[in-house]
Amino acid sequence: MKIAYQKTLPKGASPVFLIKDEDKIERHPFYKTLEKPDQEYLVKFQKNFPVKKEHNHPIVLPSGLKVLLIGLGEKTKFNHRKAILAARRVIVVAKKEKVKNLAIYLDDFLAKENKDNQKALAEVLATQMELANFEFIKYKTPEPSGWFFTQEVNFLSQKPNPSFAEAVTTGQIIGEEINNARNLSNTPGSDMTPKVLAKEAEDLGKKWGIKVQILEEKEIEMLGMGGVLGVARGSSERPKFIIMEYLKGKRGEKPVVLVGKGVTFDTGGLNIKPDDYMYEMHMDMSGGSVALHSIAAMARLKIKKNIVALVPAVENMPSGSSYHPGDVLKTMNGKTIEVLNTDAEGRVILADALEYAKKYKPRLVVDIATLTGSAMSALGQRASAVFSNNARAEQKIIESGEMVGDYAWALPLWEEYEEEIKGTFGDVANSGKTRYGGVITAAVFLWQFIKSDSSANSPQIPWVHIDMAPRMTPTESEFLAKGSTGAPMGLLAQFLRKF
Repeated sequence: MKIAYQKTLPKGASPVFLIKDEDKIERHPFYKTLEKPDQEYLVKFQKNFPVKKEHNHPIVLPSGLKVLLIGLGEKTKFNHRKAILAARRVIVVAKKEKVKNLAIYLDDFLAKENKDNQKALAEVLATQMELANFEFIKYKTPEPSGWFFTQEVNFLSQKPNPSFAEAVTTGQIIGEEINNARNLSNTPGSDMTPKVLAKEAEDLGKKWGIKVQILEEKEIEMLGMGGVLGVARGSSERPKFIIMEYLKGKRGEKPVVLVGKGVTFDTGGLNIKPDDYMYEMHMDMSGGSVALHSIAAMARLKIKKNIVALVPAVENMPSGSSYHPGDVLKTMNGKTIEVLNTDAEGRVILADALEYAKKYKPRLVVDIATLTGSAMSALGQRASAVFSNNARAEQKIIESGEMVGDYAWALPLWEEYEEEIKGTFGDVANSGKTRYGGVITAAVFLWQFIKSDSSANSPQIPWVHIDMAPRMTPTESEFLAKGSTGAPMGLLAQFLRKF
């Protein structure tokens, strides 16, 4: 899809009128561009059929021009969150009505929270429209007429600003990379193995000038990554450890390290999942796909930062060689993990990756994982769970999510919870002692592997853990296609440029 900022209404574009309950259609900036019979028709239409909240009206005017009238509800209740949904909704309606070329005013999306930064708003809207235009159709037979997607979106503004063009382009690039991450996450497990995920990283490196290194099983073993090796044991697909380095910041500047969970299919292992919980587990590598394409987005935008992405890629499968409940695995930093549940494998592989991240002496580590169903129990499907040992980073993560509609909410990271994960025969257990607070005990487990040794008086590494399980797939009211949402990549694309 082509998204651009224009000074005037392009020929052939269908105007979109976003109407709040109190709005008169004749006051809309597109109204004055219409011929008089078209103007009269629209005024009469609004009088007879008020454009209320959730109303969508595709109209062919007397001149033959097709316009879209979309209701936004009460003006006093319209806010930035609703503006984000409205941007997606415009594309969903346009696709349904087979409108290829749209024109829309940025002014229609203004709310109290965003009116003072229209450039940032333009970027966010472009991203949201790109996301709404996405569908995963790789394995579907096309209809005779082919698949329909909106081809072009043209933004206009009543107060033209040349910087809006750059913002729209930036937003589209971010949207494209989020969709690329969604494509990876949606790919079935038989076609998305650790080897394939590693190849994707190599291809991204060649395309966007990112240094990529893939550690094979022997190298993983030499590093002592017993967590990665333990989880991978049950699969015929060998593990990979993906390293991507985008170092375009100041020389000597400490990097931000992204650590993404790369379980390309999760059966649960010997603690096998019930049928209903296994179907979507090809998306258990969504943290990994987000890490890879977040760094690709930063490279495409030529951001002057140092960013590293690490993805331990494995399958968690049951077999005669699988790791067992009761096994004790020795990790890269020497700590041992007592395996109580083989379906709590994500934290086991991330333990090694977090230790590896320390070699970069990072200014921040952010791990991203579809880690716990407990996160969904706590937050529903509207926000990722966030934990951090750094208040500033935690707040910036939440603010970034609020800006781009990729929401996150902080939960407690308290030392008291460490009692829940003490092992009987190992240093830590990979599951809590009770079924309560699983999202917290999982975060506290990971915390043990990012903490510095207090006896060595070394500084603590700033760290954020994002449990994205609640946001792996969308709710129906979000105007996003079924499958992966690409979250929390929108949040990270905002955060990485600001932090």
